[in-house]
Amino acid sequence: MKAVVVLTVLASLIGAPAPAQASRAALALEVLSSRPDQVSGGDALIRVRQTRGSRLKVLRNGEDVTAVFRQTENGLTGLVTGLTRGDNTITAVAWPYRESLRLRDHPIQGPIFSGAHQYPFLCKTQRAGLGPPAVDNQDGQGMRVSGGWSRDCFAPVVTDRLYRSTDGTFKPMPAERPADLATTTLLDGREVDFVVRRERGVINRFLYSIAMIDNGWNGRAIYRFDGGVAIGHDQGTLGGSALDPYGLGKGYAILHSSGTRTSTHYNLILGGETALMVKERFIEQHGLPLYTVGVGASGGAIQQYAYAQNHGDRVIDAAIPQYSYPDMATQTIHVGDCELLERYMDHNPRWAKWDDRTALIGMNAGDTVTNPYTGAQGSDECVNGWRGLTPLAMNPLWTSNNDPEWQLMDPPGVKDTVQWTHWDDLYKVYGRDAAGYARSTWDNVGVQYGLKALTTGAITPEEFLDVNAKAGSWKEAADMVQEGCPYVPAACPSDVDLWSARNMNLGDPAPRRTGDPVAIRNVLRSGLVFRGDIDLPVIDWRHYLEDELDMHNAHQSFASRKRMLNHDGQAGNQVIWFTDARPDGPMFDQTPEALRVIDAWMANIQKYPSRGVVGNKPSDAVDRCFATDGTQIAAGPNVWDGVLDRRAPGACTQRFPLYSTTRIVAGGPIEGGVYKCRLQPVDRAVARGLYGTWRPDQNQLARLKQIFPTGVCDY
Repeated sequence: MKAVVVLTVLASLIGAPAPAQASRAALALEVLSSRPDQVSGGDALIRVRQTRGSRLKVLRNGEDVTAVFRQTENGLTGLVTGLTRGDNTITAVAWPYRESLRLRDHPIQGPIFSGAHQYPFLCKTQRAGLGPPAVDNQDGQGMRVSGGWSRDCFAPVVTDRLYRSTDGTFKPMPAERPADLATTTLLDGREVDFVVRRERGVINRFLYSIAMIDNGWNGRAIYRFDGGVAIGHDQGTLGGSALDPYGLGKGYAILHSSGTRTSTHYNLILGGETALMVKERFIEQHGLPLYTVGVGASGGAIQQYAYAQNHGDRVIDAAIPQYSYPDMATQTIHVGDCELLERYMDHNPRWAKWDDRTALIGMNAGDTVTNPYTGAQGSDECVNGWRGLTPLAMNPLWTSNNDPEWQLMDPPGVKDTVQWTHWDDLYKVYGRDAAGYARSTWDNVGVQYGLKALTTGAITPEEFLDVNAKAGSWKEAADMVQEGCPYVPAACPSDVDLWSARNMNLGDPAPRRTGDPVAIRNVLRSGLVFRGDIDLPVIDWRHYLEDELDMHNAHQSFASRKRMLNHDGQAGNQVIWFTDARPDGPMFDQTPEALRVIDAWMANIQKYPSRGVVGNKPSDAVDRCFATDGTQIAAGPNVWDGVLDRRAPGACTQRFPLYSTTRIVAGGPIEGGVYKCRLQPVDRAVARGLYGTWRPDQNQLARLKQIFPTGVCDY
């Protein structure tokens, strides 16, 4: 297994020892539910292996707890409760042998390694059907509830039973068998009533759900991760994937948390901690699963790559990332360019033809696609997919979080004390400057917008110089002002500012922005950036949505693969599947097939562990592409030729054209992730032939140096 990337910026978070491993010694102790130093909630599932010695006795901090242990296939296993906060010792004694294991217990509310809790924090237990949050202070802090206030939003565990109706919905299970109770066929072929047992509660301040078919668990688990974009300070809600009908219907246990939905937050340090704690709870209640496979799209896919990198196989043993990106943190690099270029193009008749805009933004554009903001024909992916995310991620004064629960939060006006940026949500990683604002990585110094379009002849040298002189950059957080329409509804209809131009640095030439070097250094070490260090089975699947100008651009699957190749030259554990999309109807879901292939892959790994992940791939675990009805178009090692190499395009490459990003058009690599480029003098760039056949004359060279006084990017 590849080494787990550690969070060196917050060294104490992931720097503790690895879990105890069973051995052939006379006595061996191990924690099954978590790492020994990352136990939570006062309990842990412990396994004791004994090969010699007298009758076994197990002690918890000196107290006999042998009675909770039961014989299992691989030793004696028991849920040891009553652990004290902090250090504990579990001791196994079988005279003359003695073995001890030190545990460190943390509160169920967290944190374990993510750092101090974020406040204010919006409680949503009432919305989730768990009742009002528990009172935890009398200081006027948090949500007002009967008897006091709640800062940490805890609620007791609730269990219930649901059934799947023949109308396709889940309903509370009554005492008598309902007439509309559906049946389902499990993975082993048995047909059973579709009745589900569900547990809900609060772990690490987030809502969680563990659900499985009643008396039909197949021994496997799916952790369902959800996507979206949000800036934290919110408990979030449970998503519909918590009751995944396909997974439950086949007998999988479904694990889910509002803390592993990026529509709640994008702090993947906190998200990884939450996932570990939910997995711990599941193992304590149900034992070790055969394996846990991650499933989830967009931000749910990002989490799978990140958690597998940061935590190995402790959260998931296999991954099915859907509509993936390598990570979110590095998407801010090119997404921050979108509105700069859109403002420029919207004010320049040269770019009235939308199809032409791909030359600058790299992403797809179309003259016949309806623009969601104007209602007219013509749009591009920056508009359809990414508009609104720049103010959401960068402006400390604006947020889309206007939930009614804020009216119950104290002290009054506490919401307005928040800096609503991605950077501040993760200030423990990025850091804060002397003025108290979170440091930002965003940088476009030396970035030559449209460089590849220039070298291919899609734009002229004059157009290249003009866009780079006038595109501009983003202001510092301290200098930003409140957004206009459509982001602030009260500003509509008169104060329209689709591009957030009021928060841009503009001019001719407009200044560029320098990313904070401390923030860049910290995030690259943090675990928020996927560096390619992953050694789990991965089926990266997506519908091909380029024609819909969808934000989930298709090249991102290959960006992840390239990062894996950059890491150690290996990417055989990742296969990439595309399914063509139906523009006018339901899209075929390849997830069931992916689950079937993962099941065969994991069975091979468990049978032949010495062969490793790549050596255990079943025949269908190869690169593939599919038609709109799910039938295979092509499969094999060469179907994506021409994407990451110079070979002739493979069958899938030809069928599914890929687009890029502003930074790839500017000369950057397909894998992205370059926060700040290395600079070279303009004269050197010209001498190296960076501009293709264009040889700037004296005036053009002077203009280039005026636009780029410190040099241009040398990728």
